[in-house]
Amino acid sequence: MKTIKSKALNTGVLFLALTLLPNQFSLSKAFANEESSSVSSDDVTFTTTSPDKRLTKSEKSLHWMNSQSAISGTITIDSSKKYQKVLGFGGAFTDATCYTFNQMPAESRQKLFQELFSADQLGLNVCRTCMGSSDYSTKVYSYDDGEVDPELKRFSIALDRDYIVPILQQALKTNPGLFLFSTPWSPPGWMKASKSMLGGNMRKEYMRSYANYFVKFLQAYEAEGVPIRAVTIQNEVDTDQDGRMPACSWPQETEAEFAAVHLGPTLKKADLKTQVWLIDHNYNLWGRAIAELEAPDVRKYATGIAWHGYLGNVSSMTRVHDAFPDINMYWTEGGPDYTAPDYTTDWTRWSQGFTEIFRNWSRSVTAWNIALDEVGKPNLGPFPCGGVVTVNSKTQDVTRSGQYYALAQFSKFVKRDAVRIDSQGDLEKISHVAFQNPDGKYVLVVSNAGEGKPVQIKFDDKVVECQLDPNSVTTFTWQ
Repeated sequence: MKTIKSKALNTGVLFLALTLLPNQFSLSKAFANEESSSVSSDDVTFTTTSPDKRLTKSEKSLHWMNSQSAISGTITIDSSKKYQKVLGFGGAFTDATCYTFNQMPAESRQKLFQELFSADQLGLNVCRTCMGSSDYSTKVYSYDDGEVDPELKRFSIALDRDYIVPILQQALKTNPGLFLFSTPWSPPGWMKASKSMLGGNMRKEYMRSYANYFVKFLQAYEAEGVPIRAVTIQNEVDTDQDGRMPACSWPQETEAEFAAVHLGPTLKKADLKTQVWLIDHNYNLWGRAIAELEAPDVRKYATGIAWHGYLGNVSSMTRVHDAFPDINMYWTEGGPDYTAPDYTTDWTRWSQGFTEIFRNWSRSVTAWNIALDEVGKPNLGPFPCGGVVTVNSKTQDVTRSGQYYALAQFSKFVKRDAVRIDSQGDLEKISHVAFQNPDGKYVLVVSNAGEGKPVQIKFDDKVVECQLDPNSVTTFTWQ
């Protein structure tokens, strides 16, 4: 979580400040030029979220045309220019999220899981778990609390077996392709100078023990049928959160040393193929990311950089990618504020943010808490973060956030191993990003933060025209 200020309150730094406009237009209708001859019998289908629609598939398809109409804006797709592969989309299975899911009746929970994780619905498939407690937990704990225990004789994930592991097992059953990565908010208190999980620094003398702690965690989860595919070394390496939550600051040289000398070799010795991602913090640490990747043996074990967007510029991911093209970028945290008046309607702001994240080489987008209750609980705060969905603790009614709809406009259509392809067109208040799925189908996500307006999509020597709703996200697909 972003320091003592809410991560949700800082989303204005992450995304453009966009003002929701009243719905001044009737439901938009896609149109094609009937007088132009059709180039292909293949249709372009599209699905829209706007003030009047929620993931609504148009009843009318668009048809490719030979001729171009004279309209103000054109988005040009060039499938010959290819960029990164997509890993996927998801959110965080925090202690708080798993607790919230666990309070639901079994039938209601499974229905929601089908909606969120099933491949034929939202298909969320890149999700984060916490190694021990985070700021969104019911209590502070690690897997080895107590006095100094370098041999980790007390290590146990027993607390996670109560409801965290069962919830993860259910999610994996719903979507066997779920890619889980895990993050610690703090080592056990005895490994730190402060003797507490709340803030402080790691003591180097326990780095070997901490590497073994990772291995024990991965092996224990694997034994429960919950494979963890990647780990980050620390949530938000550059702050101790003023001691108000589980946290640990890691100097640049210390994180690099831990990755190259301790964690990487220890994972290899245990024959674990788990990926190691560095930083797991804000864009403004791009210089640190480059310096760590330049350190001896770090790239022998680290395969990615994890990013949060609360400070800095999204283009930092491109800076690091350009310096190290073989290192993958992942976007691993960001969520709404449940107290914000546009909590349920800010889909355009989020989708524009996701667009820029993918246009700057990220392979994934993982939101913060997947689910919380109606007052953003449980957490160790108070902190006002909201879930991707809210589950009312009294009625069990589910409310879907604007972030939910933004994620859905991507995740329902962009499949794992899709490749981002080039899209060009500088249109006022409109952002766009394009992909080609493994089955050959093309996907274009267009976010319109302004008033309703016509756009033209150009692909090869063909065009289609459509009318974008105001304050909308529209996903176009074609073969």
